[in-house]
Amino acid sequence: MLKDFSKIQTFLTVVREKSFSKASKKLGISQPAVTQQIKLFEDYVETKIVDRKKNGIRLTKEGEEIYSVMLKLEKCIFNTEKEVLKVINKQLTFMTGASFTIGNYILPNYLNKIKEKIKSDIIVKIDLSKNIIELLNDKKIDLALVEVPHFENNMLYREWIEDELVLFSNSPLPKYVKKEDLYNFNWICREEEAHTRQLVSEAFEDMGIDCKSFNIVSIVSSSTAVKRSIMKAPKDGKPTISVISSHVISDEVANGTLFSTKIRGYRLKRHFYIAYLKERKNDAFIDSMIDFLMNIKKI
Repeated sequence: MLKDFSKIQTFLTVVREKSFSKASKKLGISQPAVTQQIKLFEDYVETKIVDRKKNGIRLTKEGEEIYSVMLKLEKCIFNTEKEVLKVINKQLTFMTGASFTIGNYILPNYLNKIKEKIKSDIIVKIDLSKNIIELLNDKKIDLALVEVPHFENNMLYREWIEDELVLFSNSPLPKYVKKEDLYNFNWICREEEAHTRQLVSEAFEDMGIDCKSFNIVSIVSSSTAVKRSIMKAPKDGKPTISVISSHVISDEVANGTLFSTKIRGYRLKRHFYIAYLKERKNDAFIDSMIDFLMNIKKI
């Protein structure tokens, strides 16, 4: 059994996720398969180690002791894997792909800590979500951080940071605006192919807002271009606004350079995602990176 680390990894994942179903999603296997592997593990150690509860799981006394030992084993395997890679002179550089908002405005805050965590150099490639997924599929990157999932049979996705899209301007705005107020602004928009544009258009349509009636003064190709365009927009006359991730303008809102608002009664929320290949679900480097990222998901 100890030679079959997959069952040990299943046990460790169940404990960390505190749920059989969540462990199933992370491991990319069915929930019955998770249950079977835990049962086989319990049969091997000849004792009950996990009790399933309505609100999660609880380790038995023996399970807590075994969990402590298995953590040490996992650490040894991780360190051994690193040494093997050094022996064969494989470059220890973690390649991460990220969509524009994540790569430009979220990851930079954590790159040094990530490097310390995985004890490896890290390179970040920034592009559209669909292009990042293509790089992952071609094995040109180790992990993808994207704004929208592009599901493939050979990939696993973890729901990551929650994001909120807000209206913003370089002119002061009230805390909330009404739907009808949106027709009184000048607008800078993303191109129609952008995921953010599509998401906002669908949300506005659900609210009964006719985007075609907006006074659009410019269409740009990235969130950075939107931000710069708004910052340079005229401040006399009616305000120029756009929609953007709250992460992109957090510093400027904090220092009073930009102003954000929301539509009364509506929240434009979405999630960012972590994606990786199924074949690497037990990879020590991938697990270490994901564990760190999941720990900073509430930012």
